[in-house]
Amino acid sequence: MVGLQASAEANAGNVEDALAAIDAFVADTQPIEQRWLDAELHRQRGALLLRRISTEPEAAEAAFRRALMIARSQQTKTFELRAAVALARLWRDQSKRDEARDLLAAVYGWFTEGFDTPDFKEAKALLNELAS
Repeated sequence: MVGLQASAEANAGNVEDALAAIDAFVADTQPIEQRWLDAELHRQRGALLLRRISTEPEAAEAAFRRALMIARSQQTKTFELRAAVALARLWRDQSKRDEARDLLAAVYGWFTEGFDTPDFKEAKALLNELAS
């Protein structure tokens, strides 16, 4: 899976290779409309853009927003939560705490179960941080 390949590349310090793998996969799957992972890949792409030596917060924000849009259109709530957490973290770091909290609270509030999973624990911890 390309997401695992990209993670391995990034963990080895090869952020550019990780970005290239994601970009190539997205480009290759566009003609055949195989898009079930697009939201997660755009979220991962945004995270990688923030890891570059010359950080690109605007490009990362665009990737996170794209991930949110795709997740919402596909109704994949877990991917939407992951994208919301990523974007909320970025906004927190940019001193946009209210926007971050509002976004994350809206997505988090949709769920009624699964709160013991790592994604939900991470989201809840960020919400608690943003509330203080």
